[in-house]
Amino acid sequence: MPSISDPVTQFYNCRVLRGHALVEDSLYMQGGKIVDPARVFWDERRRPDVRIDCKGGIVSPGFIDVQINGAYGYDFSNDTAEIEDAVRNVSRGLLLQGCTAYCPTTVSSRPDVYRTVLPHLGPRAGSVENGAAVLGAHVEGPFISPHKKGAHELATLRTAARGLADFDACYGLENLRRHAAYVTVAPEVEGVLDAIPELIAATGVGVALGHTNATTDVVTRAHAGGAGMVTHLFNAMHAFHQRDPGLVGLLGSAGPRPFYGIICDGVHVHPHSVRIAYYAHPEGACLVTDAMSAQSLPNGRYKIGEMDVDVHGGHAYIQGTDTFAGSTATLAECVRNFIKFTGASQVEALENATLHPAQMLGIADRKGTLEHGADADVLILDAGLHVQRVFIGGVEATPDNVHVSEKKLPVS
Repeated sequence: MPSISDPVTQFYNCRVLRGHALVEDSLYMQGGKIVDPARVFWDERRRPDVRIDCKGGIVSPGFIDVQINGAYGYDFSNDTAEIEDAVRNVSRGLLLQGCTAYCPTTVSSRPDVYRTVLPHLGPRAGSVENGAAVLGAHVEGPFISPHKKGAHELATLRTAARGLADFDACYGLENLRRHAAYVTVAPEVEGVLDAIPELIAATGVGVALGHTNATTDVVTRAHAGGAGMVTHLFNAMHAFHQRDPGLVGLLGSAGPRPFYGIICDGVHVHPHSVRIAYYAHPEGACLVTDAMSAQSLPNGRYKIGEMDVDVHGGHAYIQGTDTFAGSTATLAECVRNFIKFTGASQVEALENATLHPAQMLGIADRKGTLEHGADADVLILDAGLHVQRVFIGGVEATPDNVHVSEKKLPVS
């Protein structure tokens, strides 16, 4: 909690994203937290130590990306020998983009890869030194459908015939408990459906459904068993059918509906599909980049896991195929695209990249919000939602104090 001796910073001449609205107000932070100005003025009888003129801009919580495989030449599944460098530099680069917290994502891998990389992908605080906060890993696969594997190596895929024991053999349950935020599974894979409640109880991780060919009945049972999110909606899943809508159909269910990640890079999902999803379940939308190692770098050849990826003009394909291998978009770009695709308000688009991901992960008491007591992870945006200034833990992040080392230039 802030100390009375900590300096107080005021953001003024701005519209603040709070209470599902943009309100003309000031925002105060102290000791790395958003604070109540009444306490500052009346209880402590003091004025702000620092005043920041936002020049009529928007003050938003920092963006949260719950699915990103890498950036700046680094890949969280492939760079096992350089995993600390990968986390450090991706975290710093994302911070400068306005993404103040994220879930580093691993694609389907061998058990030895999980045991190597997961201890480095667990939660860590954000700062100008660390970069964006790490919220825990998103472990995508390998308990997924071979028919909807996308950019996952077929040889790495597994079943859970022995239930929880197979998850332990693959990841190590303690690894998940300590270092993962959530896992993505396909509920029709042998043993997975029955194991979902046990996995949640044993590790405390969230469970998302994705890379699946499951029917509506199976995904409904998986959701009832505790799977609370859909991974990159529309991509790598049973296509919508009027008599069996599959995983997409959960957005129209009568009961509680899941959160869903959606990639708004203009490549992975048609704008009409984005609009349909959002109108069906606006409170569940979580914008994700699903970015891979080429994000923020030129066209060329990169890696995702052990596979080569060709990147040209914002399109990333597994070499020699037409299979998408993640995106190269930033979350700020996805926010702006979402408004173009759906006609949604700025508030709705911003909450899809802030509040909703935090709610999905159960951390909305401190992330994704500017309510009093939340972490002072703050963006100043212009009228077009371009990031102008970034603060993490109350400290401004700039290229002068946040240094990013790209791993390598792409091989053409």
